[in-house]
Amino acid sequence: MSDNLLEIHDLAVAFSQGGTPQRVVDGVNLSIRRGETLALVGESGSGKSVTAHSILRLLPYPLASHPSGRILFAGADLLQLDEARLRAIRGNRIAMVFQEPMTSLNPLHTIEQQIGEVLALHKGLTGAAARARVLELLELVGIPEPHKRLRAYPHELSGGQRQRVVIAMALANEPELLIADEPTTALDVTVQLKILDLLKELQARLGMSLLLISHDLNLVRRIAHRVCVMQRGTVVEEASCETLFHAPQHPYTRELLGAEPDGQPAGNPAGPSLLSVEELRVWFPIKKGLLRRTVDHVKAVDGVSFDLPQGQTLGIVGESGSGKSTLGMAILRLLGSQGTIRFRQQAIDGLSQKQVRPLRRHMQVVFQDPFGSLSPRMSVAQIVGEGLEIHGSADSQAREQAIIAALEEVGLDPQTRHRYPHEFSGGQRQRIAIARALVLKPELILLDEPTSALDRTVQRQVVELLRRLQEKYNLSYLFISHDLAVVRALSHQLLVLKAGQVVEQGPAEAIFANPRHSYTRQLLEAAFMVPGCRTHTE
Repeated sequence: MSDNLLEIHDLAVAFSQGGTPQRVVDGVNLSIRRGETLALVGESGSGKSVTAHSILRLLPYPLASHPSGRILFAGADLLQLDEARLRAIRGNRIAMVFQEPMTSLNPLHTIEQQIGEVLALHKGLTGAAARARVLELLELVGIPEPHKRLRAYPHELSGGQRQRVVIAMALANEPELLIADEPTTALDVTVQLKILDLLKELQARLGMSLLLISHDLNLVRRIAHRVCVMQRGTVVEEASCETLFHAPQHPYTRELLGAEPDGQPAGNPAGPSLLSVEELRVWFPIKKGLLRRTVDHVKAVDGVSFDLPQGQTLGIVGESGSGKSTLGMAILRLLGSQGTIRFRQQAIDGLSQKQVRPLRRHMQVVFQDPFGSLSPRMSVAQIVGEGLEIHGSADSQAREQAIIAALEEVGLDPQTRHRYPHEFSGGQRQRIAIARALVLKPELILLDEPTSALDRTVQRQVVELLRRLQEKYNLSYLFISHDLAVVRALSHQLLVLKAGQVVEQGPAEAIFANPRHSYTRQLLEAAFMVPGCRTHTE
Protein backbone atom coordinates (compact mmCIF):
# COMPACT_ATOMS: atom_id res chain seq x y z
CA MET A 1 0.00 0.00 0.00
CA SER A 2 1.35 3.44 -0.95
CA ASP A 3 2.27 5.83 1.84
CA ASN A 4 0.83 8.66 -0.27
CA LEU A 5 -2.67 9.80 0.60
CA LEU A 6 -2.94 12.09 -2.43
CA GLU A 7 -1.11 11.97 -5.76
CA ILE A 8 -1.42 14.49 -8.60
CA HIS A 9 -0.06 13.40 -11.98
CA ASP A 10 0.46 15.72 -14.97
CA LEU A 11 -2.44 18.00 -13.99
CA ALA A 12 -3.48 20.70 -16.45
CA VAL A 13 -6.25 23.27 -15.95
CA ALA A 14 -7.62 25.43 -18.75
CA PHE A 15 -10.18 28.23 -18.72
CA SER A 16 -12.23 28.95 -21.79
CA GLN A 17 -12.01 32.58 -22.92
CA GLY A 18 -13.94 33.46 -26.04
CA GLY A 19 -14.07 29.80 -26.98
CA THR A 20 -10.28 29.39 -26.78
CA PRO A 21 -8.98 27.37 -23.78
CA GLN A 22 -6.09 29.08 -21.94
CA ARG A 23 -3.94 26.84 -19.75
CA VAL A 24 -3.29 28.32 -16.31
CA VAL A 25 -1.87 25.13 -14.76
CA ASP A 26 0.23 22.73 -16.79
CA GLY A 27 2.02 19.49 -15.93
CA VAL A 28 1.75 19.65 -12.13
CA ASN A 29 3.00 16.59 -10.24
CA LEU A 30 2.93 16.35 -6.46
CA SER A 31 2.07 13.97 -3.64
CA ILE A 32 1.11 14.22 0.03
CA ARG A 33 1.98 11.48 2.48
CA ARG A 34 -0.30 10.47 5.33
CA GLY A 35 0.20 12.82 8.30
CA GLU A 36 2.37 15.19 6.26
CA THR A 37 2.13 18.94 5.69
CA LEU A 38 2.89 20.00 2.12
CA ALA A 39 3.07 23.74 1.41
CA LEU A 40 2.26 25.06 -2.06
CA VAL A 41 3.83 28.51 -2.43
CA GLY A 42 4.13 31.19 -5.09
CA GLU A 43 2.87 34.64 -5.96
CA SER A 44 -0.70 35.53 -6.92
CA GLY A 45 -1.52 34.00 -10.31
CA SER A 46 1.00 31.18 -9.96
CA GLY A 47 -1.75 28.52 -9.98
CA LYS A 48 -1.67 27.50 -6.29
CA SER A 49 -5.37 27.87 -5.53
CA VAL A 50 -6.47 26.57 -8.93
CA THR A 51 -4.44 23.39 -8.31
CA ALA A 52 -5.91 22.99 -4.81
CA HIS A 53 -9.48 23.64 -5.94
CA SER A 54 -9.08 21.04 -8.65
CA ILE A 55 -8.74 18.35 -5.99
CA LEU A 56 -12.38 18.77 -4.94
CA ARG A 57 -13.52 19.95 -8.40
CA LEU A 58 -14.50 23.37 -7.08
CA LEU A 59 -13.57 25.23 -10.28
CA PRO A 60 -16.25 26.95 -12.44
CA TYR A 61 -16.99 24.04 -14.77
CA PRO A 62 -17.63 23.91 -17.73
CA LEU A 63 -15.59 27.11 -18.25
CA ALA A 64 -12.78 25.22 -16.53
CA SER A 65 -11.50 21.92 -17.88
CA HIS A 66 -8.67 19.43 -17.36
CA PRO A 67 -6.91 18.69 -20.67
CA SER A 68 -4.75 16.16 -18.84
CA GLY A 69 -4.04 14.75 -15.43
CA ARG A 70 -5.13 12.44 -12.63
CA ILE A 71 -5.77 13.23 -8.97
CA LEU A 72 -5.60 10.02 -6.95
CA PHE A 73 -7.01 10.05 -3.41
CA ALA A 74 -6.60 6.75 -1.60
CA GLY A 75 -6.33 5.18 -5.07
CA ALA A 76 -9.50 6.73 -6.60
CA ASP A 77 -9.21 9.31 -9.40
CA LEU A 78 -11.21 12.32 -8.15
CA LEU A 79 -11.45 13.78 -11.66
CA GLN A 80 -13.36 10.70 -12.84
CA LEU A 81 -15.76 10.22 -9.91
CA ASP A 82 -19.47 10.83 -10.40
CA GLU A 83 -21.06 13.65 -8.40
CA ALA A 84 -22.57 11.41 -5.74
CA ARG A 85 -19.26 9.71 -4.89
CA LEU A 86 -17.45 13.04 -4.94
CA ARG A 87 -19.98 14.57 -2.52
CA ALA A 88 -19.30 11.70 -0.12
CA ILE A 89 -15.64 12.73 -0.06
CA ARG A 90 -16.09 16.53 -0.01
CA GLY A 91 -16.29 17.84 3.53
CA ASN A 92 -16.05 14.30 4.86
CA ARG A 93 -12.68 12.75 3.93
CA ILE A 94 -11.25 15.94 2.37
CA ALA A 95 -12.14 19.33 3.88
CA MET A 96 -11.16 22.86 2.98
CA VAL A 97 -10.46 26.09 4.89
CA PHE A 98 -10.72 29.21 2.73
CA GLN A 99 -8.83 32.49 2.93
CA GLU A 100 -11.54 34.90 4.09
CA PRO A 101 -13.72 33.46 6.88
CA MET A 102 -16.33 36.21 6.61
CA THR A 103 -17.20 35.14 3.06
CA SER A 104 -16.96 31.42 3.94
CA LEU A 105 -19.64 31.71 6.62
CA ASN A 106 -23.32 32.45 6.05
CA PRO A 107 -24.12 35.82 7.72
CA LEU A 108 -27.76 34.77 8.28
CA HIS A 109 -27.06 31.55 10.22
CA THR A 110 -25.73 31.05 13.74
CA ILE A 111 -22.48 29.24 14.41
CA GLU A 112 -24.40 26.21 15.72
CA GLN A 113 -26.53 26.03 12.56
CA GLN A 114 -23.51 26.19 10.24
CA ILE A 115 -21.44 23.52 11.97
CA GLY A 116 -24.58 21.47 12.60
CA GLU A 117 -25.38 21.45 8.86
CA VAL A 118 -22.06 19.68 8.13
CA LEU A 119 -22.80 17.08 10.82
CA ALA A 120 -26.34 16.50 9.55
CA LEU A 121 -25.25 16.08 5.92
CA HIS A 122 -22.39 13.68 6.51
CA LYS A 123 -23.08 12.04 9.87
CA GLY A 124 -26.87 12.30 10.21
CA LEU A 125 -26.43 13.97 13.62
CA THR A 126 -29.27 16.23 14.81
CA GLY A 127 -30.68 17.58 18.07
CA ALA A 128 -28.80 17.05 21.34
CA ALA A 129 -26.16 14.81 19.75
CA ALA A 130 -25.32 17.46 17.13
CA ARG A 131 -25.16 20.22 19.76
CA ALA A 132 -22.79 18.15 21.91
CA ARG A 133 -20.53 17.57 18.90
CA VAL A 134 -20.61 21.31 17.97
CA LEU A 135 -19.55 22.24 21.50
CA GLU A 136 -16.80 19.63 21.37
CA LEU A 137 -15.51 21.05 18.07
CA LEU A 138 -15.59 24.67 19.28
CA GLU A 139 -13.65 23.64 22.35
CA LEU A 140 -11.20 21.70 20.17
CA VAL A 141 -10.34 24.81 18.11
CA GLY A 142 -9.99 27.01 21.20
CA ILE A 143 -13.16 29.15 21.09
CA PRO A 144 -13.59 30.62 24.61
CA GLU A 145 -16.87 29.79 26.39
CA PRO A 146 -18.19 27.79 23.42
CA HIS A 147 -21.70 27.40 24.88
CA LYS A 148 -22.11 31.19 24.64
CA ARG A 149 -21.07 31.19 20.98
CA LEU A 150 -23.66 28.70 19.71
CA ARG A 151 -26.23 31.41 18.95
CA ALA A 152 -23.68 33.97 17.76
CA TYR A 153 -23.58 35.16 14.14
CA PRO A 154 -20.31 35.53 12.20
CA HIS A 155 -20.25 39.34 12.50
CA GLU A 156 -20.28 39.00 16.30
CA LEU A 157 -16.92 37.21 16.31
CA SER A 158 -13.40 38.52 15.74
CA GLY A 159 -11.47 37.55 12.59
CA GLY A 160 -9.45 34.95 14.47
CA GLN A 161 -12.55 33.44 16.05
CA ARG A 162 -14.30 33.27 12.66
CA GLN A 163 -11.33 31.40 11.21
CA ARG A 164 -11.44 28.98 14.15
CA VAL A 165 -15.14 28.34 13.41
CA VAL A 166 -14.28 27.61 9.74
CA ILE A 167 -11.60 25.17 10.94
CA ALA A 168 -14.15 23.55 13.29
CA MET A 169 -16.53 23.06 10.33
CA ALA A 170 -13.72 21.52 8.27
CA LEU A 171 -12.76 19.16 11.11
CA ALA A 172 -16.34 18.15 11.95
CA ASN A 173 -16.01 14.82 10.15
CA GLU A 174 -12.35 14.20 11.04
CA PRO A 175 -11.04 14.42 7.45
CA GLU A 176 -7.97 12.56 6.26
CA LEU A 177 -6.83 15.62 4.26
CA LEU A 178 -7.31 19.28 5.15
CA ILE A 179 -6.69 21.88 2.42
CA ALA A 180 -5.95 25.32 3.93
CA ASP A 181 -5.99 28.08 1.28
CA GLU A 182 -4.21 31.16 2.72
CA PRO A 183 -5.85 30.50 6.13
CA THR A 184 -4.11 33.38 7.96
CA THR A 185 -3.72 36.12 5.32
CA ALA A 186 -6.41 38.43 6.74
CA LEU A 187 -5.31 37.97 10.38
CA ASP A 188 -2.95 39.81 12.75
CA VAL A 189 0.49 38.31 13.34
CA THR A 190 -0.35 37.16 16.88
CA VAL A 191 -3.59 35.53 15.66
CA GLN A 192 -1.71 33.96 12.71
CA LEU A 193 0.67 32.29 15.16
CA LYS A 194 -2.21 30.93 17.24
CA ILE A 195 -3.99 29.53 14.15
CA LEU A 196 -0.76 27.86 12.97
CA ASP A 197 -0.15 26.31 16.38
CA LEU A 198 -3.76 25.13 16.37
CA LEU A 199 -3.39 23.47 12.95
CA LYS A 200 -0.17 21.71 14.04
CA GLU A 201 -1.78 20.48 17.26
CA LEU A 202 -4.93 19.25 15.50
CA GLN A 203 -2.88 17.53 12.81
CA ALA A 204 -0.89 15.66 15.45
CA ARG A 205 -4.04 14.72 17.37
CA LEU A 206 -6.09 13.59 14.35
CA GLY A 207 -3.25 12.22 12.20
CA MET A 208 -4.49 14.08 9.13
CA SER A 209 -2.53 15.36 6.13
CA LEU A 210 -2.42 19.09 5.44
CA LEU A 211 -2.07 20.92 2.13
CA LEU A 212 -1.21 24.55 2.89
CA ILE A 213 -1.47 27.19 0.16
CA SER A 214 0.39 30.38 1.01
CA HIS A 215 2.63 33.17 -0.25
CA ASP A 216 3.96 33.81 3.29
CA LEU A 217 7.26 31.96 3.60
CA ASN A 218 7.63 32.68 7.32
CA LEU A 219 4.34 30.88 7.87
CA VAL A 220 5.42 27.97 5.66
CA ARG A 221 8.66 27.60 7.57
CA ARG A 222 6.78 27.20 10.84
CA ILE A 223 4.52 24.36 9.76
CA ALA A 224 5.57 22.55 6.54
CA HIS A 225 7.46 19.28 6.10
CA ARG A 226 7.87 19.71 2.33
CA VAL A 227 7.43 22.67 -0.04
CA CYS A 228 6.41 22.93 -3.71
CA VAL A 229 7.11 26.26 -5.41
CA MET A 230 4.81 27.26 -8.28
CA GLN A 231 5.42 29.85 -10.97
CA ARG A 232 3.12 30.54 -13.94
CA GLY A 233 1.17 27.32 -13.50
CA THR A 234 4.06 24.88 -13.11
CA VAL A 235 6.02 23.48 -10.17
CA VAL A 236 9.55 24.86 -10.50
CA GLU A 237 11.00 23.35 -7.30
CA GLU A 238 10.08 20.73 -4.73
CA ALA A 239 12.15 19.92 -1.65
CA SER A 240 12.01 19.31 2.06
CA CYS A 241 11.40 22.49 4.00
CA GLU A 242 14.92 22.43 5.46
CA THR A 243 16.56 22.00 2.05
CA LEU A 244 14.46 24.63 0.33
CA PHE A 245 15.14 27.36 2.89
CA HIS A 246 18.86 26.62 3.23
CA ALA A 247 19.77 25.67 -0.35
CA PRO A 248 17.13 26.85 -2.86
CA GLN A 249 17.93 25.72 -6.40
CA HIS A 250 15.59 27.64 -8.71
CA PRO A 251 16.12 31.39 -9.34
CA TYR A 252 12.44 32.08 -8.65
CA THR A 253 12.66 30.35 -5.25
CA ARG A 254 15.70 32.45 -4.40
CA GLU A 255 13.77 35.56 -5.46
CA LEU A 256 10.87 34.66 -3.17
CA LEU A 257 13.20 34.00 -0.22
CA GLY A 258 14.96 37.31 -0.79
CA ALA A 259 11.77 39.34 -1.07
CA GLU A 260 11.41 40.28 2.61
CA PRO A 261 11.18 44.10 2.85
CA ASP A 262 14.45 45.34 4.34
CA GLY A 263 16.82 48.29 4.39
CA GLN A 264 16.78 51.44 6.47
CA PRO A 265 14.10 54.17 6.47
CA ALA A 266 14.71 57.19 4.23
CA GLY A 267 17.71 59.25 5.32
CA ASN A 268 15.87 62.57 5.41
CA PRO A 269 16.83 64.75 8.40
CA ALA A 270 13.95 65.49 10.77
CA GLY A 271 12.47 68.88 9.89
CA PRO A 272 10.11 71.09 11.88
CA SER A 273 6.90 69.58 13.24
CA LEU A 274 4.37 68.97 10.47
CA LEU A 275 1.68 67.15 12.46
CA SER A 276 1.11 67.31 16.19
CA VAL A 277 -1.61 65.40 18.05
CA GLU A 278 -2.43 65.87 21.74
CA GLU A 279 -4.79 63.74 23.83
CA LEU A 280 -6.83 62.67 20.82
CA ARG A 281 -9.98 60.72 21.63
CA VAL A 282 -12.56 59.00 19.45
CA TRP A 283 -15.35 57.55 21.60
CA PHE A 284 -18.40 55.89 20.08
CA PRO A 285 -21.52 56.01 22.31
CA ILE A 286 -23.32 52.82 23.34
CA LYS A 287 -27.06 53.59 23.47
CA LYS A 288 -29.71 51.42 25.13
CA GLY A 289 -33.35 51.52 26.10
CA LEU A 290 -36.41 53.03 24.47
CA LEU A 291 -35.00 56.55 24.77
CA ARG A 292 -31.62 55.43 23.38
CA ARG A 293 -29.69 56.95 26.27
CA THR A 294 -25.91 56.72 26.19
CA VAL A 295 -24.90 54.17 28.85
CA ASP A 296 -21.24 53.77 27.94
CA HIS A 297 -18.65 54.37 25.20
CA VAL A 298 -16.43 52.28 22.95
CA LYS A 299 -13.09 54.02 23.40
CA ALA A 300 -11.64 53.38 19.94
CA VAL A 301 -8.89 55.99 20.44
CA ASP A 302 -8.23 57.11 23.99
CA GLY A 303 -5.72 59.87 24.73
CA VAL A 304 -3.19 59.48 21.90
CA SER A 305 -0.40 62.07 21.56
CA PHE A 306 2.56 62.28 19.14
CA ASP A 307 4.59 64.65 17.01
CA LEU A 308 5.58 63.95 13.38
CA PRO A 309 8.44 66.02 11.89
CA GLN A 310 8.62 66.92 8.22
CA GLY A 311 10.29 64.20 6.13
CA GLN A 312 9.81 61.41 8.69
CA THR A 313 7.61 58.29 8.98
CA LEU A 314 5.58 57.37 12.04
CA GLY A 315 4.69 53.65 12.04
CA ILE A 316 1.42 52.90 13.86
CA VAL A 317 1.08 49.23 14.79
CA GLY A 318 -1.28 47.02 16.75
CA GLU A 319 -3.78 44.23 16.24
CA SER A 320 -7.17 44.60 14.52
CA GLY A 321 -9.44 46.67 16.74
CA SER A 322 -6.54 48.52 18.38
CA GLY A 323 -7.66 51.86 16.89
CA LYS A 324 -5.01 52.33 14.16
CA SER A 325 -7.32 53.17 11.26
CA THR A 326 -9.71 55.14 13.47
CA LEU A 327 -6.78 57.30 14.58
CA GLY A 328 -5.79 57.92 10.95
CA MET A 329 -9.33 58.86 9.90
CA ALA A 330 -9.65 61.25 12.86
CA ILE A 331 -6.37 62.99 11.97
CA LEU A 332 -7.65 63.56 8.42
CA ARG A 333 -10.89 64.91 9.92
CA LEU A 334 -12.92 62.11 8.36
CA LEU A 335 -14.18 61.16 11.84
CA GLY A 336 -15.24 63.36 14.73
CA SER A 337 -12.79 63.51 17.64
CA GLN A 338 -11.79 65.36 20.78
CA GLY A 339 -8.31 66.69 21.45
CA THR A 340 -5.87 68.86 19.53
CA ILE A 341 -4.70 68.24 15.95
CA ARG A 342 -2.16 70.70 14.53
CA PHE A 343 -1.10 70.57 10.89
CA ARG A 344 1.63 73.00 9.80
CA GLN A 345 1.25 74.70 13.22
CA GLN A 346 -2.45 75.35 12.55
CA ALA A 347 -5.10 73.81 14.83
CA ILE A 348 -7.50 71.95 12.53
CA ASP A 349 -9.58 70.04 15.08
CA GLY A 350 -12.10 72.90 15.36
CA LEU A 351 -12.41 73.62 11.65
CA SER A 352 -15.54 72.89 9.64
CA GLN A 353 -15.36 70.55 6.63
CA LYS A 354 -15.48 73.61 4.38
CA GLN A 355 -12.50 75.14 6.18
CA VAL A 356 -10.56 71.85 6.09
CA ARG A 357 -11.09 71.33 2.36
CA PRO A 358 -8.23 73.59 1.13
CA LEU A 359 -5.84 71.66 3.39
CA ARG A 360 -6.79 68.30 1.92
CA ARG A 361 -4.46 68.67 -1.06
CA HIS A 362 -1.59 68.73 1.49
CA MET A 363 -2.93 65.63 3.36
CA GLN A 364 -3.53 62.61 1.16
CA VAL A 365 -4.36 58.94 1.83
CA VAL A 366 -3.60 55.54 0.28
CA PHE A 367 -5.96 52.75 1.36
CA GLN A 368 -5.45 49.04 2.00
CA ASP A 369 -7.36 47.56 -0.93
CA PRO A 370 -6.48 49.32 -4.20
CA PHE A 371 -9.26 47.54 -6.10
CA GLY A 372 -11.86 48.79 -3.64
CA SER A 373 -10.50 52.36 -3.48
CA LEU A 374 -10.31 52.90 -7.25
CA SER A 375 -13.52 53.49 -9.20
CA PRO A 376 -13.97 50.70 -11.79
CA ARG A 377 -15.82 53.15 -14.06
CA MET A 378 -13.00 55.69 -14.28
CA SER A 379 -9.85 55.42 -16.36
CA VAL A 380 -6.46 55.76 -14.66
CA ALA A 381 -6.12 59.30 -16.04
CA GLN A 382 -9.50 60.26 -14.54
CA ILE A 383 -8.64 58.66 -11.18
CA VAL A 384 -5.24 60.34 -10.87
CA GLY A 385 -6.49 63.66 -12.22
CA GLU A 386 -9.65 63.90 -10.10
CA GLY A 387 -7.88 65.69 -7.25
CA LEU A 388 -6.40 68.24 -9.64
CA GLU A 389 -9.89 69.11 -10.89
CA ILE A 390 -11.31 69.38 -7.38
CA HIS A 391 -8.46 71.57 -6.12
CA GLY A 392 -8.54 74.02 -8.97
CA SER A 393 -6.15 73.05 -11.76
CA ALA A 394 -8.36 74.24 -14.62
CA ASP A 395 -5.82 73.93 -17.42
CA SER A 396 -6.48 70.56 -19.07
CA GLN A 397 -3.04 70.45 -20.69
CA ALA A 398 -1.31 71.12 -17.35
CA ARG A 399 -3.47 68.42 -15.74
CA GLU A 400 -2.48 65.92 -18.42
CA GLN A 401 1.22 66.66 -17.90
CA ALA A 402 0.85 66.31 -14.11
CA ILE A 403 -0.90 62.93 -14.53
CA ILE A 404 1.85 61.67 -16.85
CA ALA A 405 4.55 62.86 -14.42
CA ALA A 406 2.82 61.19 -11.43
CA LEU A 407 2.51 57.85 -13.27
CA GLU A 408 6.18 57.99 -14.29
CA GLU A 409 7.13 58.72 -10.67
CA VAL A 410 5.48 55.48 -9.49
CA GLY A 411 6.97 53.40 -12.30
CA LEU A 412 3.91 53.06 -14.58
CA ASP A 413 3.83 53.57 -18.32
CA PRO A 414 1.86 56.80 -18.99
CA GLN A 415 0.53 55.17 -22.17
CA THR A 416 -1.65 52.97 -19.93
CA ARG A 417 -3.51 55.96 -18.44
CA HIS A 418 -6.57 55.38 -20.61
CA ARG A 419 -7.05 51.85 -19.27
CA TYR A 420 -9.22 50.84 -16.29
CA PRO A 421 -8.24 49.40 -12.85
CA HIS A 422 -9.33 45.82 -13.63
CA GLU A 423 -6.71 45.69 -16.40
CA PHE A 424 -3.85 46.01 -13.88
CA SER A 425 -2.28 43.70 -11.29
CA GLY A 426 -2.66 44.34 -7.55
CA GLY A 427 0.77 45.95 -7.30
CA GLN A 428 0.10 48.18 -10.30
CA ARG A 429 -3.25 49.24 -8.83
CA GLN A 430 -1.53 50.27 -5.61
CA ARG A 431 0.96 52.31 -7.65
CA ILE A 432 -2.04 54.06 -9.26
CA ALA A 433 -3.40 54.84 -5.77
CA ILE A 434 -0.01 56.28 -4.76
CA ALA A 435 0.09 58.35 -7.99
CA ARG A 436 -3.38 59.72 -7.16
CA ALA A 437 -2.09 60.89 -3.76
CA LEU A 438 1.23 62.16 -5.15
CA VAL A 439 -0.16 64.24 -8.03
CA LEU A 440 -1.28 66.99 -5.62
CA LYS A 441 2.26 67.27 -4.20
CA PRO A 442 1.14 66.74 -0.57
CA GLU A 443 3.31 67.09 2.51
CA LEU A 444 1.62 64.27 4.47
CA ILE A 445 0.39 60.89 3.20
CA LEU A 446 -1.57 58.48 5.39
CA LEU A 447 -0.80 54.91 4.28
CA ASP A 448 -3.42 52.55 5.74
CA GLU A 449 -2.19 48.95 5.30
CA PRO A 450 -1.03 49.74 1.73
CA THR A 451 0.88 46.47 1.25
CA SER A 452 -1.23 43.88 3.12
CA ALA A 453 -3.04 42.66 -0.02
CA LEU A 454 0.18 42.24 -2.01
CA ASP A 455 2.70 39.44 -2.54
CA ARG A 456 6.04 39.75 -0.76
CA THR A 457 7.99 40.58 -3.94
CA VAL A 458 5.46 43.31 -4.80
CA GLN A 459 5.49 44.56 -1.20
CA ARG A 460 9.24 45.03 -1.44
CA GLN A 461 8.87 47.05 -4.65
CA VAL A 462 6.19 49.29 -3.09
CA VAL A 463 8.32 49.84 0.05
CA GLU A 464 11.29 50.86 -2.10
CA LEU A 465 9.03 53.19 -4.13
CA LEU A 466 7.67 54.86 -0.97
CA ARG A 467 11.18 55.27 0.42
CA ARG A 468 12.43 56.85 -2.82
CA LEU A 469 9.47 59.25 -3.03
CA GLN A 470 9.97 60.28 0.59
CA GLU A 471 13.64 61.06 0.00
CA LYS A 472 12.92 62.99 -3.21
CA TYR A 473 10.00 65.11 -1.98
CA ASN A 474 10.71 65.18 1.79
CA LEU A 475 7.28 63.61 2.44
CA SER A 476 5.94 62.71 5.87
CA TYR A 477 4.14 59.37 6.24
CA LEU A 478 1.70 58.02 8.78
CA PHE A 479 2.18 54.30 8.10
CA ILE A 480 -0.53 52.05 9.58
CA SER A 481 0.14 48.32 9.42
CA HIS A 482 0.22 45.03 11.30
CA ASP A 483 3.13 43.83 9.12
CA LEU A 484 6.14 44.66 11.27
CA ALA A 485 8.71 43.75 8.59
CA VAL A 486 7.30 46.49 6.33
CA VAL A 487 7.00 48.93 9.26
CA ARG A 488 10.65 48.39 10.23
CA ALA A 489 11.81 49.07 6.66
CA LEU A 490 10.03 52.45 6.50
CA SER A 491 9.55 53.96 9.97
CA HIS A 492 11.68 56.46 11.89
CA GLN A 493 9.29 56.57 14.85
CA LEU A 494 6.98 53.84 16.17
CA LEU A 495 3.69 54.04 18.05
CA VAL A 496 2.17 50.83 19.45
CA LEU A 497 -1.59 50.85 20.07
CA LYS A 498 -3.62 48.41 22.14
CA ALA A 499 -7.34 48.89 22.77
CA GLY A 500 -7.12 52.54 21.70
CA GLN A 501 -4.24 53.47 24.00
CA VAL A 502 -0.52 53.97 23.38
CA VAL A 503 1.46 51.28 25.21
CA GLU A 504 4.86 52.21 23.75
CA GLN A 505 6.30 54.89 21.46
CA GLY A 506 9.68 56.25 20.47
CA PRO A 507 12.45 55.76 17.88
CA ALA A 508 11.58 52.69 15.78
CA GLU A 509 15.11 51.28 15.82
CA ALA A 510 15.25 51.39 19.63
CA ILE A 511 11.85 49.70 20.05
CA PHE A 512 12.64 46.93 17.55
CA ALA A 513 15.96 46.31 19.32
CA ASN A 514 14.65 46.51 22.87
CA PRO A 515 10.85 46.54 23.30
CA ARG A 516 9.83 47.42 26.85
CA HIS A 517 6.12 46.61 26.93
CA SER A 518 5.03 42.96 27.02
CA TYR A 519 2.46 43.59 24.25
CA THR A 520 5.15 45.01 21.94
CA ARG A 521 7.36 41.99 22.67
CA GLN A 522 4.43 39.71 21.85
CA LEU A 523 3.91 41.43 18.46
CA LEU A 524 7.62 41.27 17.61
CA GLU A 525 7.99 37.63 18.62
CA ALA A 526 5.01 36.63 16.49
CA ALA A 527 6.34 38.57 13.49
CA PHE A 528 10.05 37.73 13.56
CA MET A 529 10.56 34.49 15.50
CA VAL A 530 11.80 32.04 12.84
CA PRO A 531 11.72 28.42 14.03
CA GLY A 532 13.31 25.53 12.21
CA CYS A 533 11.38 23.47 9.68
CA ARG A 534 9.42 20.42 10.77
CA THR A 535 10.45 16.85 10.13
CA HIS A 536 7.95 14.20 9.09
CA THR A 537 8.21 12.55 12.53
CA GLU A 538 6.71 15.64 14.19
